[in-house]
Amino acid sequence: YETVTRCTALLILVPLCLNVRYRKRAAAKHLIERYYHQLTEGCGNEACTNEFCASCPGFRRMDNNAAAVKALELYKINAKLCDPHPSKKGTSSAYLENSAKGVHHNSACSDRTMSRKELPSAREDFKDLNYLTEEKVNEILEICGETGDYSPLIRVIGRVFSSAEGLVQSFRKTKQHTKEELKSLQAKDEDKDEDEKENAACSAAAMEEDSEASSSRIGEGASQGDNNVQKLGLDEVSVDIEAVRRVYSKLLANEKIEAAFLNALVYLSPNVECDLTYHNVYSRDPNYLNLFVIVMENSNLHSPEYLEIALPLFCKALSKLPLAALAKLARLWSKYSAEQIRRMMETFQQLITYKVISNEFNSRNLVNDDDAVVAATKCLKIVYYANILGGELDIDHNEEEDDKPIPESSELTLQELLGEERRNKKGPRVDPLETELGVKTIDCRRPLIPFEEFVNEPLNDVLEMDKDYTFFKVETENKFSFMTCPFVLNAVTKNLGLYYDNRIRMYSERRITVLYSLVQGQQLNPYLRLKVRRDHIIDDALVRLEMIAMENPADLKKQLYVEFEGEQGVDEGGVSKEFFQLVVEEIFNPDIGMFTYDETTKLFWFNPSSFENEGQFTLIGIVLGLAIYNNCILDVHFPMVVYRKLLGKKGTFRDLADSHPVLHQSLKELLEYEGNVEEDMMITFQISQTDLFGNPLMYNLRENGDRIPVTNENRKEFVALYAEYMLNKTVEKQFKAFRRGFHMVTNESPLKYLFRPEEIELLICGSRNLDFQALEETTEYDGGYNRDSRIIRDFWETVHSFGEEQKRLFLQFTTGTDRAPVGGLGKLKMIIAKNGPDTDRLPTSHTCFNVLLLPEYSSKEKLRERLLKAITYAKGFGML
Repeated sequence: YETVTRCTALLILVPLCLNVRYRKRAAAKHLIERYYHQLTEGCGNEACTNEFCASCPGFRRMDNNAAAVKALELYKINAKLCDPHPSKKGTSSAYLENSAKGVHHNSACSDRTMSRKELPSAREDFKDLNYLTEEKVNEILEICGETGDYSPLIRVIGRVFSSAEGLVQSFRKTKQHTKEELKSLQAKDEDKDEDEKENAACSAAAMEEDSEASSSRIGEGASQGDNNVQKLGLDEVSVDIEAVRRVYSKLLANEKIEAAFLNALVYLSPNVECDLTYHNVYSRDPNYLNLFVIVMENSNLHSPEYLEIALPLFCKALSKLPLAALAKLARLWSKYSAEQIRRMMETFQQLITYKVISNEFNSRNLVNDDDAVVAATKCLKIVYYANILGGELDIDHNEEEDDKPIPESSELTLQELLGEERRNKKGPRVDPLETELGVKTIDCRRPLIPFEEFVNEPLNDVLEMDKDYTFFKVETENKFSFMTCPFVLNAVTKNLGLYYDNRIRMYSERRITVLYSLVQGQQLNPYLRLKVRRDHIIDDALVRLEMIAMENPADLKKQLYVEFEGEQGVDEGGVSKEFFQLVVEEIFNPDIGMFTYDETTKLFWFNPSSFENEGQFTLIGIVLGLAIYNNCILDVHFPMVVYRKLLGKKGTFRDLADSHPVLHQSLKELLEYEGNVEEDMMITFQISQTDLFGNPLMYNLRENGDRIPVTNENRKEFVALYAEYMLNKTVEKQFKAFRRGFHMVTNESPLKYLFRPEEIELLICGSRNLDFQALEETTEYDGGYNRDSRIIRDFWETVHSFGEEQKRLFLQFTTGTDRAPVGGLGKLKMIIAKNGPDTDRLPTSHTCFNVLLLPEYSSKEKLRERLLKAITYAKGFGML
């Protein structure tokens, strides 16, 4: 506050002094400052008789604003000025006195090199120092080092780092001028004496030196974020970050000085939080962001001393910044190196983990109510987006939206009458910071540090996902949902959130159907029923789904209920699992011709020459969406580019690596070829492809491509066009229809918001790693069996001895799918129940509930023989 007031006095002075010669301005300024200190602090002499001195017994105290105005008046009338008392003297006062007498010595440059012997006595406490620069810190550090007493430096750090105003003014960049501007400034006052000219020349040299230093790269090693941040000025701050880092590196080695930083942060943070919450300080002064930049450069923030009080308070203050400030901070940090991004990430992760472990969170004491954890997660979001911005971005290759909007359900009118507006009517939720930055997670091909490092496992362990999902849907300011920060959640936790969303939507559709049947007399049909013949599963399923998609797409969001004709199985989940598996086996059969299969990659790709119409691919997309919606795992094998395209990104050259590896390698060699491409390779912008019958087809990547040779200069364009043709253009019709069917089921789901492409693949396909040891550890027992039963020990020894294919058959027999769920087999929760004494009957299972009914066979050999027969010939459903 004092600093602001002093600046006010100087601002008042400026217009009055315009007609004063330059050499007198410094003296006038220092005199006014001296009058101001005399009015606010006094001379220190208790017997002072000067009525304009605060030390005078009869002096009437005034506030800082009044003192600033009074100081100006006293300067005008040349009022009496006390000599500073010995106990109050400082370098500032001594310098003011010399300035008033016109003693300049050898200009400002020589003042910087004032003899060290004078400084300790002149600035014993540096009370007049309200902000810091690197030079001041070094100066005080030298003095303290010579005397061995660091208490003056500790007091200065405590005062400046506990004051928002002082910290905002500290470590400012020197204003940069061009050489021409500096010459112009020097030429304005021709009558300057030699000392002043020397002073100006010194300043010009310093400015030029600072200009060169400030243009250097922030941090060690350039990150790719420099190329990504295109908006000039948006990510600039007035603080000299390199200077701050040098200061911290010198000071943090001293434990006593580090304690000063800690205590100052505890005092500073609540005031900053109050300023941001109630006083809107950032909108008035964007430089307020400086203090957060300076504090975050403290490399010891993650140490235990900070975790208890200081860091939680600071995180709460940081989380109160307005959206524009958060975006500016993310853009600034995106220019940092990967090591610096990781340090900040680990700082916030450390706080989250510490708070989670040191508290007992449960359904009554939610982690969502812990202010420190919530604030640290919000701060971690800034670092997360900085990590994205600093990585390799692809913000251009976006898939076009479908031409036709997905039909709205006819139930909308009734929902409105019931006061139930359709959720997410305008599409899935979008993060405000993401919108402000103009970048999405899917745009980042390679972040500075892996996405997985942002996941906090201890937090995932204590998070009550049902409560968190409720907060996510209600969107109140009072309750925070960690689903709004999906980067901190693992795939298992996010999958649980998606499961709750799907189930609630199913119940909503069921309720609406019941109401319709009451109001309009329609037939009650609360489920999506599919009755299929095992021998004609594709025809029956696709015809039925096509009718539903045309008549009322909202029915696709009902709970799936499958019935195999002639079989007695009741669908509680297991019948649906087998249905999906059989459909996928049929659809991806290369003989049908909808997809091509690559023997080298073991992956499927859309057949550009397929005879199937778009409706067939739409139905394939519906099946994929239904599998996610009904929590079923499919044995599908797509390259990652398919999932990227489902989330709205086109395929590019780097996507060819897993979808068309041979072509990718050829094009990569073309890009890296050091010889003359045109003469040595003799290729043009015309390429040839083979159709379904082996006939060659020619295609021009550019107009008249057969006449345009590929050269060293245009080979990048050739590669980009080739990839665009292979991944997007050739399968455009098929993929658009496929994506349309997928979105018919998932368009209102938070799927896009929560999951990255690799996580969606895990969601659809499950884990390929079958860890039967983890399955054994989580299996439960019923009907008289326990972990130590003889038959159970024999059972696990038998299962562990199976080959890979036999293990998959066992999973298929017991759970309805041969894939592990998200999170691995440890998340399966299988039950083994006793099914009577020794018998010749085979083991049976309830795939809906992952229950294996196992008779108590008399020997291990008999157990193995019966079990193998059961899993090998397991097709169809029957009632026990």
